[in-house]
Amino acid sequence: IGEGASAGSYGYTNSGYSVYEEENERLTESLRTKVSAIKSLSIEIGTEVKNQNKMLSEMDNDFDSAGGLLGATMGRLRTLSRGSQTKLLCYMMLFALFVFFVIYWIIKLR
Repeated sequence: IGEGASAGSYGYTNSGYSVYEEENERLTESLRTKVSAIKSLSIEIGTEVKNQNKMLSEMDNDFDSAGGLLGATMGRLRTLSRGSQTKLLCYMMLFALFVFFVIYWIIKLR
């Protein structure tokens, strides 16, 4: 402020600075609110990521156990297919005959 400034102009200058300070405070508070919202959102995302990783780990374990079970079943099928084909054919024919008689019996009861 210059030496020739009157007392009235000095008050006007102070009130101008006050307006800028108030605007800065308002913008600072708005920024603080936004930062707080982003912080809570990032915490929620972190929690969700941890839960998803836990679920993926459990699914990986389940798939591993299912793969082991499937491998054992395939081994049994290989053993069965290497066995005598006549025995397998006989079992299949007996099963087909059984199914045929069950269907015949159901139709006969109607």
